[in-house]
Amino acid sequence: MKKLIEFLNELEKRKIYYRINKVRDSIMVEVAVPGQRWEVEFFDDSHVEIEKFISFGEMYGEAEIQNLLSDFSD
Repeated sequence: MKKLIEFLNELEKRKIYYRINKVRDSIMVEVAVPGQRWEVEFFDDSHVEIEKFISFGEMYGEAEIQNLLSDFSD
């Protein structure tokens, strides 16, 4: 819990947007910064896992909506 609180305090100090969720057996802090999104998971046994999603700035038009829905639906 100490690591989680310290991380949240640091995000707030730096004015970085975050959101908290419960996922699996962890508390996940989702962080949004320009060009990246981080998922930082804090587990009860005190280990931390981080996954980063990085954008290279490629933008898509409205037509991409159908591609997304087609690619990721049952």
